[in-house]
Amino acid sequence: MPADNSSHLLTATRRRHELTRSKAIQALRELEAGSVPITFERVARLGGISRSWLYTQPDLRSEIERLRELQQRSSHRPVPTRQRASDESLLRRLEAANHRNRELTEENQRLRRQLARALGDQRASRAPQAPRSHRGSETIGPC
Repeated sequence: MPADNSSHLLTATRRRHELTRSKAIQALRELEAGSVPITFERVARLGGISRSWLYTQPDLRSEIERLRELQQRSSHRPVPTRQRASDESLLRRLEAANHRNRELTEENQRLRRQLARALGDQRASRAPQAPRSHRGSETIGPC
């Protein structure tokens, strides 16, 4: 009677499957971190795995298609996921920009007041010094 080696074969098959999955995931992450378009061919070549095997794995297939679609939607070179700004980061940048705008607005107002004073002083120094009469209002009344 031959020995039953099916459990050893099953274990080896599971190990080979997990090794192949890890190669595919690693290749996918390397491509995602770069700026080259992600395709099934590139993932298979980089991971040293079969392209047809990738098509049989629903989760890997959907991830490749999602990343490929994401890259195709953007008209510029794709930004790797790790380099994309988070919502919180964008909010902090917006707050900093708004704060800087308020500072610049206040500075502009302060500089305008200083300029108005300087121009007023300059005009006053050029005007002939005529005796001022305090007769009241210079508004023309009814005739």
